[in-house]
Amino acid sequence: MRYLILLISLLVAGPVLSQQRIPSHCVALALGDPGPEQLMQAAFRDPVPEESVRISYLDHAMFMLQTPGGLSAMTDFTGYFGNVDFIPDLVTMNNAHSTHYTPVPDPGIDYVLEGWPLPEGPREHYLDLGEMLVRNVHTDLRSQGRVRENGNSIFVFEVAGLCIGHLGHLHHEPTPLQYALLGRMDVVMAPVDGGLTLDLPTMISVMERLRARVVIPMHWFGRSTLDTFLVGMSDEFAIERVGLSDLTLSLQTLPDRPTVMVLEPQLLSD
Repeated sequence: MRYLILLISLLVAGPVLSQQRIPSHCVALALGDPGPEQLMQAAFRDPVPEESVRISYLDHAMFMLQTPGGLSAMTDFTGYFGNVDFIPDLVTMNNAHSTHYTPVPDPGIDYVLEGWPLPEGPREHYLDLGEMLVRNVHTDLRSQGRVRENGNSIFVFEVAGLCIGHLGHLHHEPTPLQYALLGRMDVVMAPVDGGLTLDLPTMISVMERLRARVVIPMHWFGRSTLDTFLVGMSDEFAIERVGLSDLTLSLQTLPDRPTVMVLEPQLLSD
């Protein structure tokens, strides 16, 4: 029933804050007509332009998303993101692994979303914070011939009219149902280690299927693996080495051509 609701309408409402979210098109099937890209360097405490989202690559698989109204969300939260006095509003932890979660998140964090299943079954996150809606799509984890059903969550952030997906510790190509639940992605954070998660040929195939306007590589352990991914993507995607740890995007400033944007991880600092 939850799948049917998400696919048809995505109308479930949670607690709403003062800022309103620009409606997204996650479940739309047709590609839009975005305008030219916009890149800008900013300190993490700087305000975010209206109708935009700032994405900062912090470390490994941890990103921070910030909104004009001041909401902040961190993905694959490990508990350490720099020597700064700062508490995010929301954190996600897709997989109970030391580089993707912390067992002791700061009690000052309002929302802590765990991505692994409960003993009684899958988690169903659907959190509406006004400017940002956060939901998850489970996938399985596979290791040494064993399968942990629903062991990973792909977290989807609907913010500033954009659909932003963090694939987490993806171990297999999504099923048709999982693709449908993800919907149309504008921005995807993709693990490109090629071994601990999905092999690179399959990951590239997933990227071609999702056809996001922006792909941000993550979870890479060396430049050679990253470069192999970039070469494999270069036929269908533009490649841009941003040279920064953050970028600011909106519906109007997405690149015309699907583009891999390589961010350089950097912990927060004042």
